[in-house]
Amino acid sequence: MIKRALLSTYKKDKVVDFARTLQEVEIEVISTGGTAKKLQDNGIEVTPVEEITNFPEILNGRVKTLNPFIHGGILARRENEQDMETLKNLNIEPIDLVYVNLYPFVEEAKKTNFDLDELIEFIDIGGPTMIRSAAKNYKDVIVVVDESDLEYISAKLKNKEEFDEKYRMYLASKAFNLTAFYDSCISNYLNAQLKDKDDFQQFLTVPFEKSYQMRYGENPHQSAIFYKNTLNNGSMTSFDQLNGKELSFNNLRDADSAWKAVNEFEDIACCCLKHSSPCGIALGDSILEAYKKAYSCDPVSIFGGIVAFNRKVDVETALELKKLFLEIIMAPEYDEVALDILKKKKNLRILRMSSKPIDTYEYVSVDGGILVQEVDKGVINEFKVVTETKVPEEIKEELLFAWKAVKHVKSNAIVVSKNKATTGIGPGQPNRVWSALQALERSKGKGGDVLASDAFFPFSDVVEAAAEYGIKAIIQPGGSIRDDESIQACNKYGIAMIFTGMRHFKHI
Repeated sequence: MIKRALLSTYKKDKVVDFARTLQEVEIEVISTGGTAKKLQDNGIEVTPVEEITNFPEILNGRVKTLNPFIHGGILARRENEQDMETLKNLNIEPIDLVYVNLYPFVEEAKKTNFDLDELIEFIDIGGPTMIRSAAKNYKDVIVVVDESDLEYISAKLKNKEEFDEKYRMYLASKAFNLTAFYDSCISNYLNAQLKDKDDFQQFLTVPFEKSYQMRYGENPHQSAIFYKNTLNNGSMTSFDQLNGKELSFNNLRDADSAWKAVNEFEDIACCCLKHSSPCGIALGDSILEAYKKAYSCDPVSIFGGIVAFNRKVDVETALELKKLFLEIIMAPEYDEVALDILKKKKNLRILRMSSKPIDTYEYVSVDGGILVQEVDKGVINEFKVVTETKVPEEIKEELLFAWKAVKHVKSNAIVVSKNKATTGIGPGQPNRVWSALQALERSKGKGGDVLASDAFFPFSDVVEAAAEYGIKAIIQPGGSIRDDESIQACNKYGIAMIFTGMRHFKHI
């Protein structure tokens, strides 16, 4: 039997109706501070919590419910004779239902004009403590932390129906999930404020919350959900979808890859991408030129893919894009007429991006755990010419373009480029020379001045292949015990070689 309920809420839009239901079924309502006043103002009979504790709220509301008369009433096991005898001896009455929602720490932490001392006051102490007490004693106490559960609970109370143990456990699970998430938000926020912090704390408690259910995962038989980082509005959580069907699991992963690639460049850039791997990256004096150059790298693979821009899409570019079947177009802005042109394809997903990538860490699940690493935000440590052949300034710019592009190709990765556009891309082969041969062969007919490799050459075979295709310069990290063999091969063919001192493996 539920005889007494404790209500303590920051958000009060649902509490009045719920309290009214409790009153109708003759359940005593206990409440705190502002919640009690809200209920009294709406004609509901309330027992203020200080009448239960025989102690006033103190420290400007910091201490209200941290009292044995509250937690004893919640935590006492009803079938435990000793527990119930203790309550009787101390004149503590059981509390059978607890409905709490918490101070909005997350919402306040997202504001840019806050004072840290003021923000600290939005760390709820009494609320999580009551939630945890009630959840621990779920067999005897109903704990409510999600207002979407109120309608079902109210109906059960009105019909005088029992709450079975499975449902009580379900509510307890939600309660502990909320308190764990809430504490995670506070921990991560405070850790981010530290200048001399340990980047990897002892426990991984990343505050993600459900954003939306996806139709399925990578394949139709896999279920999938998108969880967003609560504290950071990253580029994949802050865009506006202006047209098209809902995004799938694969769409979102690919969009993330394309957006990161195109934002590697300050100049006008375009990235065409399919299955998480670029099939063309290019710079241009206009958005249309960048698109045409990126498209020409691999006009076959981009069919059904994604095109991302780091500038506004204009009418001329929209007319070109309309000729091709695409899943997604991404850009920070669209000309109004260009948007109308693109929207004529009703299934085309059009995303207006509002921020550049901001993540500091990336996470990869493995069976039984999670790998965590810093996002690869580096580019180059040095530009060291190690061959007899020197590098003209115009070739240097081309090399730097190719080097930034190869960062976003799956390893083993090779990029061939000319005129600041990829002409051949070789991704993800287990043997580096196979990736090189793919990239070089795909560049045939379009030409290629430079070749970029995301990691060092274990042998001179890539240089030998590059020479056959007329490559003028190669950029790679260096660091192989066989570097001299590659350097000698470059000298033999008059190819310049640059070591960067920085590797860019991309396995995910």
